[in-house]
Amino acid sequence: MVAALTGKSSWAEKKFILVKKQKEMMVPCGIPYIFGTLENIDHNTMPVDAMMEKAGIESIVDEATFINTENKSVDFASGETIKYDKLVIATGSKPVKPKWLVGGDKENVFVIPKDKIYLEEMKNRIDLLKRVVVIGAGFIGVEFSDELAKGGHEVVLVEKLPEILSLAFDVELSQKIEDILVERGVRIITGNGIREIKGDKKVERVELENGDSFETDAVLLSIGYKPNVELAQKSGIYVDESSFIAVDEYMRTHVKDIFAVGDCAQKRDFVTRARVPTMLASTACAEARIAGMNLFNLNVVKTFSGTIAIYSTAIGNTGFGTAGVTEARAKIEGIDTITAIFEGVDRHPGNLPDSHKQLIKLIAAHHSGVIIGGEVIGGLSTGELTNVIGLAIQNRMSVNSLLTSQIGTHPCLTASPAGYPLIKAAEIIAGKMRIK
Repeated sequence: MVAALTGKSSWAEKKFILVKKQKEMMVPCGIPYIFGTLENIDHNTMPVDAMMEKAGIESIVDEATFINTENKSVDFASGETIKYDKLVIATGSKPVKPKWLVGGDKENVFVIPKDKIYLEEMKNRIDLLKRVVVIGAGFIGVEFSDELAKGGHEVVLVEKLPEILSLAFDVELSQKIEDILVERGVRIITGNGIREIKGDKKVERVELENGDSFETDAVLLSIGYKPNVELAQKSGIYVDESSFIAVDEYMRTHVKDIFAVGDCAQKRDFVTRARVPTMLASTACAEARIAGMNLFNLNVVKTFSGTIAIYSTAIGNTGFGTAGVTEARAKIEGIDTITAIFEGVDRHPGNLPDSHKQLIKLIAAHHSGVIIGGEVIGGLSTGELTNVIGLAIQNRMSVNSLLTSQIGTHPCLTASPAGYPLIKAAEIIAGKMRIK
């Protein structure tokens, strides 16, 4: 969708066609909220056809079955064949249901696809059940657990790693998030994975790797996604050993005039340059804009230089955000870091209505002072503050750049200019650099 809109904006004289498998498209990041906060599933759909029509883009419902790269045409399930000058593959990803999981095919075992028909059926069935086990405590697992608990379900969240959200946050922050979830009624089990789902035809019991087991009515698998690259593979478009479509910084595949964006496309980490399996809507949209702008003529300053992995979510009125690499990840990658944590308040004075504590962990490369990561726990402004950290990382700003930056503040909107947590964290790092 974004590739088509940006492409049409950049190349107004060209004809664009958007092909999608279903007429109604979900807002991917809003899927957990149809199980609690939103009144019905239709509140989480996008008016894609109206947006395309307004932009002068043709939108059709069909499924691509083969790309003929020699004569530059696409065959569709309807029997239609459409020729192209440029092609963008944005086939996304599919939720993982591991083959080794005994009982994974039982009734009331669910995954989380971006598929409205599946999700409607899933919601109708879960609404009639009481106990739900969520497997996997990444962002989606955490959000689903909170929404289901809010809806009155008894929820157990199971994570194989030692902490929830441990790939996105360092332990001192992930523990705080876990405490909030527990306070809101979610039972959390960490350091233990699922072994088997027991029952006759329906789910009755879950057995964990350490032998513990407990009764449940449903199991929700939130253990990751795999790139949807079958169309590319059978069409002879190169897919790497990690099953992503290989692309360059303009989002071009190895086949001339074919681009790939989103979850199906290869990623590199912005800081470490390592290939990573990051799948985020924000990353996908950035890639789509890059592809759209470079379709018919390369704009050499508009390239995708790697994912910064900017995540954010909220539990109640507390927001959590992370950008770049964690301190733990930097250590694994061999990056010497200096970090700082500062906790302040997101209003001034702090007794204003809706004020919230605001904690920031900032991570900088030791020798250069360049910002490579940041984590935030605060109020509902956390998402935008996380985006600011992402901009600092993308522009390779140093701690000194933050110390000398000018900020706009207001009592009802931000922390005090004299105690702005992001700048105060930078001050702490600068002090540590002088000592070292």
